[in-house]
Amino acid sequence: MELLFQKWVIAFLLSCWLMFSIAFSVEGLRGDAKVRGVNLGGWLVVEGWIKPSLFDGIPNGDMLDGTEVQLKSVTLQKYVSAENGGGGNVTVDRDVPSSWETFRLWRVSATEFQLRSLQGQFLSCDGAGSSVSATAESPSNKETFYLKRLNNSSRVHINIQSGTYLQAANESYLTADYPGTTPGWDDNAATFEMIIVSNNLHGDFQLANGYGHAKAKEVLARHRNSFVTVQDFYFLNRHGINTVRIPVGWWIAFDPNPPAPFIGGTLDALDNAFSWALAFDIKCIIDLHAAPGSQNGMEHSASRDGSIDWPTSQDYISKTLDVIDFLASRYSKHPALLGIELLNEPSAAAVSLDVLVSYYQQGYQVVRKYSPMTYAIMCQRIGNTDPIELFQANIGFANIVVDLHYYNLFDTFFANMSSADNIEYIYKSRESQLQQLSSANDPLVFIGEWVNEWNVTDGSQQDYQNFGRAQLDVYSTASFGWAYWTLKNDRKHWDFEWNIRSKYLQLGDSPRSGVFNAVLFLGSAWSCSFLHYVL
Repeated sequence: MELLFQKWVIAFLLSCWLMFSIAFSVEGLRGDAKVRGVNLGGWLVVEGWIKPSLFDGIPNGDMLDGTEVQLKSVTLQKYVSAENGGGGNVTVDRDVPSSWETFRLWRVSATEFQLRSLQGQFLSCDGAGSSVSATAESPSNKETFYLKRLNNSSRVHINIQSGTYLQAANESYLTADYPGTTPGWDDNAATFEMIIVSNNLHGDFQLANGYGHAKAKEVLARHRNSFVTVQDFYFLNRHGINTVRIPVGWWIAFDPNPPAPFIGGTLDALDNAFSWALAFDIKCIIDLHAAPGSQNGMEHSASRDGSIDWPTSQDYISKTLDVIDFLASRYSKHPALLGIELLNEPSAAAVSLDVLVSYYQQGYQVVRKYSPMTYAIMCQRIGNTDPIELFQANIGFANIVVDLHYYNLFDTFFANMSSADNIEYIYKSRESQLQQLSSANDPLVFIGEWVNEWNVTDGSQQDYQNFGRAQLDVYSTASFGWAYWTLKNDRKHWDFEWNIRSKYLQLGDSPRSGVFNAVLFLGSAWSCSFLHYVL
């Protein structure tokens, strides 16, 4: 009787384990049932905040592409202004600066720049004696100005290519007619105060265009060869990570000689990542982080000046599909490939749902052309949107995943939360949303980015551990799994390796191994050797 009971218990435990594995497994993974992943951010797509030192050697590094500046005449004490934000005259008549008085830099060299107005037109001057307008839709020599600084101070002179200096002789016009060749730095009509309003973009475009091709190639080669290595894959494997999400830029499809100013070499690095992943039984998700024209205006989409042109250009969208085609054709047969993310973080404010769904539908078909099994992953729009919009869209029929990015940051909603408030929010709001989105017939849910960081300024190690545990508890219920942002980061709480080594983040057992161990433990009282033989 006792032997019969033991066999029944063993059979019950095994059936539970099998049901668990089937119900929650991600096809293609071995060992763990779902994705337990880490993002390789800041590696093949540059994000300066992750590793600021990459930009340390750029001359005039506070004047990168996309930097917003205002110019104030030292004699008139008025700001240079593009009337109506662009499309007409340029005056020097504003006492208080606003968006009309703010220009975005396009960097030609360390001292040559083009200035773009709010509406997108460039400042332009026909030559000596002419006034400056903001009417050019695209820049050329007439839209290129030399900015000379006084010992890296805020005082600047501006001259056109013939050498003539601009001056603010009156409030009505900015003209290229300053008499003489050297204005000097006293208070004169050719001297301006340059106020840097923002210098927030530090991506691939800014790095490559800031250094110039030769130096940028050297800097990026060194970075790509050292920032992520085979030793990191060993570390991930040792700590139960089964997947890496690898951000790439659209220029990877043109390696080794992508369009200027982008620098080749990311394709070789991605090939290395696949080889390392295969060696350590880790799967890869290729994430198209930067699309041509930029899908969100941020540095991680390689935007030149914060503009979001991807959704308004069918040419850009077609080129993006070509990139997906390139990636799917190259890696679809590789045993380490798990999925291809069609686009990272499209902007809700700029990318309409219709445009995005159409792109996702086409991208899904491209992936399916090469593989019936590769997961096609669709990222939720960032901004004020409900992820249900993608669950209700008719994207495809098999192996579809919706990627949600969960941060208790970047929103005033989280600004004054205590550690307890943050943890409660994870267990209530996040968990509730995941439960609502989970259905056998819907796409799988992926928390493709999250971090063990918040706005709490006095959090203890225990607070961080509790916050991390809350996120792991909840995000592990996502039907596809999760991926931490990011593997390495100069900001330590964003750094996965630092979190693990410092015990701020405690992963514990993987879901499948946890159930496996439970079976062994419960069965050991009767027939441990039998279980070992069966399992």
